[in-house]
Amino acid sequence: MHAAPRRTAVTALLCAAFALGATACGPFSDDAKPAGPFGELNGSQIVDKAFAATKGAKALSVDIDERQAAEPIKAYLSLDGRGRCTGTLTTGATNTVELIKPDHKDVYLRFDEASLREQVKDEDAETQKAMLKELKGRWLKGSVSDPDNKDMLELCDLKQLLSGFEQGASGIVKGAETTVGGRKALALTEPGDGGESSTVYVATEGTPYVLRIVTKGGEEPGTITFSKYDKPVETKAPAAKDVVETE
Repeated sequence: MHAAPRRTAVTALLCAAFALGATACGPFSDDAKPAGPFGELNGSQIVDKAFAATKGAKALSVDIDERQAAEPIKAYLSLDGRGRCTGTLTTGATNTVELIKPDHKDVYLRFDEASLREQVKDEDAETQKAMLKELKGRWLKGSVSDPDNKDMLELCDLKQLLSGFEQGASGIVKGAETTVGGRKALALTEPGDGGESSTVYVATEGTPYVLRIVTKGGEEPGTITFSKYDKPVETKAPAAKDVVETE
């Protein structure tokens, strides 16, 4: 059974969002005016500073809302630098997978009924019925090293999650100060072509973490929100009676 749902649209959204630092993703118009707490830093320098800080976070939560019409994706995950991760991923209208990764070895996945039916659709009716009965409401225990789990677990790796960002982009436009999740933030925007734009919101108080990335227009509009920086990630393996071993 293949445990990991497709991540094509998620990857596209992340690439689009992190294009604010990727030289291959198009030109930026430069804006070097002073902007509040960041003084004389230009937009590019602020974004570089923010992503460097975010990569260094001990833990965080990420909320992904990708609104591609063909297959919208939503995910909410909490992860830390010690390999722990927990959350949910929903593809399409209903297919939801819950995930618990308590360490660098094991991962537990629990599929909702829509996801289970998708997984067993190629089996005969009797096998489908038996598998649904066994797996419904229970967790599948697998290995972190299993290739079937690789795509999903990339979302649990902070460095992998931010790997699309490259430092040194020129000319990101600084916008207004605002608030994101109750925290003061500065908006920095790539105008883009054809009506597409991406805006990074950077915390202006305390550590300059990335708080939100909003991509509008284009083929993969969506929002990525970062929160709960440096908060402990609580992961506990499910009770043995609720687990189905896959190895």
